[in-house]
Amino acid sequence: MKLIDEAVYAKTGKHLNDLQRGIIEGTLKRQKYSEIAEGYNCTPGHAKDVGYELLQLLSDVFEEPVDKKNLKSVLERQDNLNISFGDSSRNVIGFINVCSDSSDSDPKNDCPQTQPDRQHNLTETEIEAIAKLRQFGLDSTQIAEALQLSLDEIEKLKSEEVS
Repeated sequence: MKLIDEAVYAKTGKHLNDLQRGIIEGTLKRQKYSEIAEGYNCTPGHAKDVGYELLQLLSDVFEEPVDKKNLKSVLERQDNLNISFGDSSRNVIGFINVCSDSSDSDPKNDCPQTQPDRQHNLTETEIEAIAKLRQFGLDSTQIAEALQLSLDEIEKLKSEEVS
């Protein structure tokens, strides 16, 4: 839900409301609009109208058609964008942000010699994920957090893209 809310906020400047969240959760549980409406004290027609608008908004946000039948698969693809690093499933947390937090310092001098050189080797999949998240309007800090990468890596790629 956090991914969806952040993506919608990046596109519209507004967060999801309770009914919109309920519609997403209910849709993922294969509930009908009448069932969703009961939990939010509104009419099934109102829930359906809000649901239609929400699915159109999600189609814009995720840049692919979204409806009640494919919502789960669209969200799974979007979530995988944030956590997938290609074929390998590896834990990179141990290699991130272990150096000095000071932005003035040179990471090569602050890191122990045994530290793997993870800081400068973004995979093609990570680079594509960063570009996609930029399209969603996320800033470098949000992207670094979502992909569990250092802010330096994201900023270095951003400066390379500009040049």
